Amino acid sequence: MTEVSEVSARIAKELDRLDADIVHVGLFDFATMFRERRLRRADLLSGADSAVFANVLPKWDSAESILAPGPYGSEPIVYDPESIRPYPFEPRAAALVADYSGPQAEIMPRRLLARQIERAGEAGFDVLAAYEFEFIVLNETADSLREKGFANLSHFAADNRCWSGQTAATHAGFVADLEALLRAADIDLFALGVELGPGCLEATLRHKPAMRAADDAAFFRMFTKAFCRQRGLTASFMPLLGAGFPGIGGHVCLSLRERQSGKNVFADRAQQHGLSKAAQSFLAGIIDVVPQAFPMCAHTVNAYRRFAPGSWAPKTVSWAPYNYAAAVRTAAETEEATRLELRLPGGDVNVYLALALMLGAGLDGLERRLPLKDEPIGAGGPNEIPANAPRLPTDLLEATRRFRASETAKRLFGTAFVEHFAMICEAEDTALRRAVSAAEVQRYLEGG
Repeated sequence: MTEVSEVSARIAKELDRLDADIVHVGLFDFATMFRERRLRRADLLSGADSAVFANVLPKWDSAESILAPGPYGSEPIVYDPESIRPYPFEPRAAALVADYSGPQAEIMPRRLLARQIERAGEAGFDVLAAYEFEFIVLNETADSLREKGFANLSHFAADNRCWSGQTAATHAGFVADLEALLRAADIDLFALGVELGPGCLEATLRHKPAMRAADDAAFFRMFTKAFCRQRGLTASFMPLLGAGFPGIGGHVCLSLRERQSGKNVFADRAQQHGLSKAAQSFLAGIIDVVPQAFPMCAHTVNAYRRFAPGSWAPKTVSWAPYNYAAAVRTAAETEEATRLELRLPGGDVNVYLALALMLGAGLDGLERRLPLKDEPIGAGGPNEIPANAPRLPTDLLEATRRFRASETAKRLFGTAFVEHFAMICEAEDTALRRAVSAAEVQRYLEGG
């Protein structure tokens, strides 16, 4: 482990490079919310060898309701110098990610991903990854949402159609300003534009080393939400906002590179679909493990609304080249660009857990040399249900029960994490079991 004094020196060097005197330092919780403190540079560095943070983050749900017993207090944390980036909302400021280094370390999402990256490194691989997010912009403020009871939401760009050049031109200033802010935070975008439905945009982040890619994705959502709120708008990454809104995805792309040569491990033009034998075993591992550990890429009740009939979201663990209806889309335009894309997560995905799941499952397939038995699906569409493909859980409770019972999930990700995260997901499901929608009242109130 890197000595604290060395970590402090690396942080100081990065802050010098950014000319930053203010540091927003925090941890990402299970909902991928950044829980931070704002410190002066001198105070951050002087306390780097004894830094602590409240240990409540792994013990509450997305509504900040306490789920786990105490004791509650401060636990040691360690700063990650590689995570430092400019903080775009304040001059001479930076953001820095920390992780627990004490009792909570083995169950936290970012640490879980770090362990899978280490597994890949021990096998001689570097991991590149990238995220793609759809999101909805609403013509609502924090106050207006509450005044409306979060109902009858007002659209931003209400006339938008999929990939509309007219909408892109009309709102070019908004899109350009958002891109400029994200680039100022060292978030490298490959593309940013309008997508399917009113207020819908899509952002494709450029591939980076795996941990940096996950940090980019987490900060992308945070900074996009803040950007919109500052303009009297609301950015939503909920997988399904309701009738009249499209399903919102948070897709994960991944490839492995040989550490010594830099060669793309997944690419082999001589093989069918351009996928190497290693890529095929990696894909087989994903197909085998993902149904058992599905909460790691769909951890909210709302995530399962996106899989309802009529949506483009995959309903099974299937794969196919360039097929948007597949759970894993393979792409091999060139050897350099050959990759696997997991299309199951919604826009609210915990970016660290989804990548840990994809990487851990794929490495397991490689280690076991699993053959790719499943054939690619041939067609594609909103209601594609390929024959013989493993079915996904239909709700969070079913997914969590599978997850808790999975010996494979415990072997790959640790029993402590599986038990703890299952508890969080069960509480999330329970919180909404008694919630009754207006649609249910309309359907049942006067019937029978």
